[in-house]
Amino acid sequence: MKNKKILWICIGALDVAVVGFLFVIHIIMLINVIGKEPYQIKLLSEQPGLVGYLAGHLTVYGLAFVLPLFLILVANIIGLVLYLRRNLKREKITASDLTEEEKEALKKELLKDLQEK
Repeated sequence: MKNKKILWICIGALDVAVVGFLFVIHIIMLINVIGKEPYQIKLLSEQPGLVGYLAGHLTVYGLAFVLPLFLILVANIIGLVLYLRRNLKREKITASDLTEEEKEALKKELLKDLQEK
């Protein structure tokens, strides 16, 4: 059980690191591409480096950076829903679980409801 908790912490840290890296690349690409004329983007694609390469090869950019970010987002949403369903299951309360004070308060509330109807 102890190793399982460490594993989930490592997976969470890796998730945050990968998402952070992908967002940084997206922001850099947006800064360099949005609002530019086509000839400026062509000049950028001729520059050495990652941003120049990605500006010239949008398919690679989409498959290597955009698609994984959406897949991670979907996986995180599914994981959150499963986690919440597992941990928020309501336990059924029986009369034997209540204290005497709670039982008296419940009786008074029920009698009050019955008298109103």
